[in-house]
Amino acid sequence: MSGNNNRRLADGSTIADLIDLDRREVQLRTLSDREIYEWEQEKIFGKTWLLLGHESEIPNDGDFVQRFMGDDSVIVARHKGEVFVSLNVCPHRGMKITTQDAGTASIHKCIYHGWAFRGNGDFLGSPVADQCMHGTISTKEELALKQARVTLYGGLIFATWNIDGPSFEDFLGDAKWYYDMLFCRSDKGMEVAGPPQRFVVRANWKAAGEQSAADGFHTLTLHRWLGEVGNYKKDDGESGDLTPEMFGAEVSSPHGHALRCIDLNRKIRRLTGKDPEELSTEEKLRVLPPPGMTGEAFEQLKRNLSPEQLEVMAWMPPQVGGMFPNVLFGYVYIPQADGSVVGSMTLHAYVPKGPDKLEFTNWIFVEKDTPPELREKMVMQTIQLFGTSGMVEQDDSDTWPHMTLTAKGPQGRFSTMKYQAMYETGKPEGWPGPGIVNEGFTKDDTQWHWWKYWYDLMTAED
Repeated sequence: MSGNNNRRLADGSTIADLIDLDRREVQLRTLSDREIYEWEQEKIFGKTWLLLGHESEIPNDGDFVQRFMGDDSVIVARHKGEVFVSLNVCPHRGMKITTQDAGTASIHKCIYHGWAFRGNGDFLGSPVADQCMHGTISTKEELALKQARVTLYGGLIFATWNIDGPSFEDFLGDAKWYYDMLFCRSDKGMEVAGPPQRFVVRANWKAAGEQSAADGFHTLTLHRWLGEVGNYKKDDGESGDLTPEMFGAEVSSPHGHALRCIDLNRKIRRLTGKDPEELSTEEKLRVLPPPGMTGEAFEQLKRNLSPEQLEVMAWMPPQVGGMFPNVLFGYVYIPQADGSVVGSMTLHAYVPKGPDKLEFTNWIFVEKDTPPELREKMVMQTIQLFGTSGMVEQDDSDTWPHMTLTAKGPQGRFSTMKYQAMYETGKPEGWPGPGIVNEGFTKDDTQWHWWKYWYDLMTAED
């Protein structure tokens, strides 16, 4: 197939017709068109690195989980200590090799005709060996399950079908410097706190995916209850002002990754009563440690991060954001009624299930050496805010279906989503980190970079 710059939809439109790069506008029909969805399976989910889980979900040989890379079911399995990702399609007649969400099996056997495979995808054989039910035309090597390219990052499992494409590090680019502060900060690393929560939302995956690219504006309106009834409200009962939380630094990426870095000094004053101007980097990180850690973990931070990364952790640490195409992370401080702080560590993946359906997958994480009492608090608080029934997710998952529905209207589909609030500031003075960084009140740049990378992939030469 030739390049997709001129690939046309049924009405003659091209991808270039749907995105106005000069005005920073995207036609709403991108959230509903089935042809676009089918192209995305090839150009986005067939090319980029995708989050499938965490290695602590499959700690032992034989452990596996079933996950999805776009519309393709895959088996994520541990075999002889390594993690393999195999297409969950029997090469005989196309039956799923496993229909289970998770389990332990040294051999995966298709229930239809009994063909058997190892955890690494190797074909073992078919029943009644002396009759050679799998024939003699294809070799056993040719009958192995298709393998994705796999990498582990901070214990997170990523995979891609783009076997000869960019490395995972190249895919992350400058954003990796910031992600390391979240996923590679401790000696033992993090682990899942149980299986991920999953639920279906009747919405296009991009409605959630582009919001994950550090949309800060919606916090002031969609989540305004945080200032009305949450622990941001004032002591006299009046609603608190969330506007100060919208100031900080935002990191954009040419590959659509995004991070919102929020001023820690303000949190130290409000949550601890201490004057951050009188505290060193170490003292700041001890008095208000990163979400999910205790003050005693500073020595681990020091061992695993550079002095420049520690400086950012104590200044404007990344707290929310996403990885292109469909991942959101939240490493947030949750103030408690007694004045203490509980950290939350969560990742979401928005798995496409059709042009108007996505599966919301929510992993809750803790550091492996988290004290039991803190672990319990972290899990409970995260479930209440970011889980299947979480108050924040109830807000977000209510908007995406409405956007998807309006994208189907004969008039509404030609409306545009606008990303015209632009930074004009650049990095904070003395900022040591790489990448596209801007300071001030949240803007649209991060989300616009998300759409620009979507555009680049969708119009790329094959």
